[in-house]
Amino acid sequence: MYSEQVRDHYEHPRNTGAVDNPSGKAIVRSPLDSDTVLITLRIEDGVIADARFKCMGCAVAIACSSAATEIVRGKPVEQAYEITKQSVADALGGIPEYKMRCSNLAPEAIRKAIDDWREKQRVGKS
Repeated sequence: MYSEQVRDHYEHPRNTGAVDNPSGKAIVRSPLDSDTVLITLRIEDGVIADARFKCMGCAVAIACSSAATEIVRGKPVEQAYEITKQSVADALGGIPEYKMRCSNLAPEAIRKAIDDWREKQRVGKS
């Protein structure tokens, strides 16, 4: 039913946990079920130096969160902000359409964590 990449990221998730003293963080919950993901980021010189996740959800939610953190690590903030549900699904060799809305939450959480960081930067300059 699921691709080898989904199974691998579910069975061996990368970047689990939380970044100590994160530059930005966000929690996103599925509007359709109880899947929830927390993303924490450490941003240094405009680059995602570390990205970690905690996920309470199904195998696809965990796999998507793992893959998304892999995708954005080492990327400039502007590039990381462009992450999409489709790019995560493609990195995982595809996921069922019905899982795109309820389980592929990490891209939104990453953008919100970057927004959190940007807000902290703006407030810090005031």
